[in-house]
Amino acid sequence: MKPRLTVSFSLAAVDNLFAKNRILIGVVVNLHTNLKTSTMKKTILISAFILLGSVIMAQGISFGPKIGYTTNKLSSDKSDIKTDLKSNFLFGAFLRLGDKIYLQPEINYFTSGSVFRMPSVSLDGVNLSPFDDEITMKNIQIPLYIGYTLLDLKLANVRAMAGPTATLILDKEVKPLEAVNPAVIKDSDIGDFQWGFQFGLGADVLMFALDIQYFIGLNKLIGEVEVPGGNPIVLDSRPSGFMVSLGWKIF
Repeated sequence: MKPRLTVSFSLAAVDNLFAKNRILIGVVVNLHTNLKTSTMKKTILISAFILLGSVIMAQGISFGPKIGYTTNKLSSDKSDIKTDLKSNFLFGAFLRLGDKIYLQPEINYFTSGSVFRMPSVSLDGVNLSPFDDEITMKNIQIPLYIGYTLLDLKLANVRAMAGPTATLILDKEVKPLEAVNPAVIKDSDIGDFQWGFQFGLGADVLMFALDIQYFIGLNKLIGEVEVPGGNPIVLDSRPSGFMVSLGWKIF
């Protein structure tokens, strides 16, 4: 016989923080009483805490699409290897839960990368650098910000936010900038996943949300690279850069 779950609450209680806490306690007690297996209890209780905890925080809810622009580069531990910035557009969506203190998960798509160059030697105007590769990556980024409203003017406000990011690299492309030199960095040298941290300031004006953020990679994206005819190079490369975005709050 399947377990029967009974959960009841008043919709009017959603507007009262203490009433929301009683709802959370009541749901958890009901789930714990009716579920019989340990695995079911753990799974459902964790989901309930996350969902209802978000509802408790969500005194205000905003959702909408966003577009933006990113400027980023990949770092290098080697002083004789130079890296250049790459800039691209960003597309995504955000969900904001809360007012004064808020939680904001997002999902964003953007292209990133950099150009790696060793000191070059020119011969008849041709770059003979053994290391002159352009890297382009297509990414899905999922940040989770905790924010605080610094100034609230009703029709406009100023915010600060910070939080971790998880980036899944969907596609990687490496090509030499000079046709006479084959690419040294290979697709397989680049990782598939990146943990990061992002922080910045934002402002809301009517239904628009403008954010300016700085992001840094926490784990290396490119480690050791084999150089033909030479010793392996340890790049220990991590992404960093700025992100500017404009969101439209549908509700």
